[in-house]
Amino acid sequence: MLESIKEDIKAVFDRDPAVRSVAEVIFCYPGFHAMLFYRLAHWLWLRKFYFLGRFVSHLGRFFTGIEIHPGARIGSGFFIDHGMGVVIGETAEIGDNCTLYHGVTLGGTSWAKEKRHPTLGNNVIIGSGAKVLGPFTVGDNSKIGSNSVVVKEVPPNSTVVGVPGRMVISGGHKVEERVDLEHDKLPDPEAKAISCLFDQVRALERKVKELSARLEDQEAGSSNVPPSEGQEQDMEEKKAAG
Repeated sequence: MLESIKEDIKAVFDRDPAVRSVAEVIFCYPGFHAMLFYRLAHWLWLRKFYFLGRFVSHLGRFFTGIEIHPGARIGSGFFIDHGMGVVIGETAEIGDNCTLYHGVTLGGTSWAKEKRHPTLGNNVIIGSGAKVLGPFTVGDNSKIGSNSVVVKEVPPNSTVVGVPGRMVISGGHKVEERVDLEHDKLPDPEAKAISCLFDQVRALERKVKELSARLEDQEAGSSNVPPSEGQEQDMEEKKAAG
């Protein structure tokens, strides 16, 4: 237990530039407090003290605003930044050195008593407000953008954004040992799609201008050609008939 607490404090120092002291972590970080409640609740849950486990978990929710089911499995170096509104379901599994921001939900999509919550690999970052729903795996070193809704498998080293979540980086390589916390600097597939549409519109406008210019040149050229004898005779007959 003591080693786990040390790892939790180290995770805060590694991933929060605002922290100044161990005392600040111990007394002022709800994510750290939530993990203390979770570890006791999980210990009780594994020994089949289900009611006590849920009660301790509920106390943790009351004091921190973070709800972690005692049946969830969480690895070392787990960090919840700010934390308010985080929900982690019963069958969720979280690997080592993962980071969750406020408003994240690791939820289920089934009422059956089975594996129904997601599994996070190692070094996964989930941005604020994101919802990961279902019994699938988010691979190692992957990132979920803020307010994304993810409902299907995410391969390792991937980045997912949007509603529903769309993969914008797949199979990328991790270039730093330090966890990248700049989850706001993610590609925007909708903005990219709109930009592509604007490019197509501009290309069509250029094509229309070229075709209009050619048509005007053709009309100008045909008006400068003198009429043939047959054409002059037809014109005279039309005038006479008129």
